[in-house]
Amino acid sequence: MKYRVEEVFRTEGVPEFTFVKPPNYNEILVDIRNEGKPTIIEGQSGTGKTTVAKKIIEHAFPHGEFQYLSARTASDMSKIISISDGKLQGRWIIDDFHRLESTIQERIANLIKVAAEDFNPAVHPKLVIIGINKVGSGLIYLVHDIAKRCGIHRIRPADQEIAHKMIQQGEEKLNVVLSDKNAIIKETKGDYWLIQLTCQAICLTHDVLETQASQTKLEYRQEDVRTRIVSRLENTYKEPVKEFCRGKRFRPTNDPYFRLLRLVAAQANSIADLNELANAYPDVRGSINNIKERRINIVLESKPICDRYFYYNSDTKTLAIEDPAFFYYLENLNWEELRKDCGFRDDVQSFDWDFAISFAGENRELAKLLADLLGILDCTVFYDQYYEANYLGTAWSQQFKEIFGTKARYVICLLDVHHAKKIWPTFERDCFIPRVEEGAVIPVYLDSTPFVGIPKDIVGIDFRNCDPNNTDLVTDRIVYKLEEKLRTA
Repeated sequence: MKYRVEEVFRTEGVPEFTFVKPPNYNEILVDIRNEGKPTIIEGQSGTGKTTVAKKIIEHAFPHGEFQYLSARTASDMSKIISISDGKLQGRWIIDDFHRLESTIQERIANLIKVAAEDFNPAVHPKLVIIGINKVGSGLIYLVHDIAKRCGIHRIRPADQEIAHKMIQQGEEKLNVVLSDKNAIIKETKGDYWLIQLTCQAICLTHDVLETQASQTKLEYRQEDVRTRIVSRLENTYKEPVKEFCRGKRFRPTNDPYFRLLRLVAAQANSIADLNELANAYPDVRGSINNIKERRINIVLESKPICDRYFYYNSDTKTLAIEDPAFFYYLENLNWEELRKDCGFRDDVQSFDWDFAISFAGENRELAKLLADLLGILDCTVFYDQYYEANYLGTAWSQQFKEIFGTKARYVICLLDVHHAKKIWPTFERDCFIPRVEEGAVIPVYLDSTPFVGIPKDIVGIDFRNCDPNNTDLVTDRIVYKLEEKLRTA
């Protein structure tokens, strides 16, 4: 009997011929089959969580007793919300649970707890929850005593034995022998989906489109296969990568997203803790710290093409590339070509911040408003209160020397009589006045107080006799001018 290569090594849907049970398959099956036991299946992208669940449902419930829902699918969300509100009974798989809003997650966690304590199918639904790593521990955090009430199972990447079995099952159906299976397994890191894609690509490289009449040996040429896969994936993934790297408002010098994504792609795991990355890589720490609080979410909200492929939890500071094909594409991307394609300049000095704001306490509200408005325009701004957690245990004096002296591209100084008299603003001036000659200091004049080291004829922004609480006025008179300055830097 002849089989098509895409039927054997499947890259879409549930594999029919190359599915291999993970070691804990039976444990998951028993918990899913147990009416009164909610079940959680977690693991990193590409480990086959959804495939395992669907195979079990297909085996144990062949008459459609379970319905499948995904937090990625807009049409499924109304049912998921109804389930969380206790309005739907029955048997449900809820996939991509980690993408749900925390309030919905918590309601479902509480529902699981109640159902596990006193299960009644007429009142409570049977739930199977699927998500990325730590979904189970996340639920435990929401409802701390839930662990003993439900089955929590982790699907791990394929080990050597399982991966070999997958490949061999495909070889038998196509009557081929793939050379150097260990190299294939090493390249794919035990990722079930990537094993399928790589084996399919090897077949296509050798013009094997269906079962061969006689057994055929297929050489695995890693670079050829890798190039073929990346080229195939480029049409799908190049645009979202480029749009993410360019941020909300593109500027040739605004590359923190590019620097972050390049670093994430170099990691072994497609799920990155940005706090850990910032601490581990000092050369990109400023870039990561500047965008991890609000700016990444702003980009994802403003660009649906990015939101489709990137998941970011601003509470845990976790960035996840959930699509294994997408992560493989990132791992093998030519980043210097991407930099040029995005339009980033190579000849500019790297700064941790676009702007650092120097101000006296009396003008804190104006400083905060400036920081927030510039942030909306995707500018990186040092405003002290936003970075207190990053500098706990350190001396502000040393940090200010670096921030106002070298780490900010421009210093915005809100100049008035308070700035002249206060200790900290005076210290900051001592740090940034040497940069006046290089054009890195932008005065915002709030009154006519003179300052030593800041020439009277330096071009600044006149905001004297203006209302600092008038957002429109601040935007027109200050923010747009600063952003335009940055664009022409």
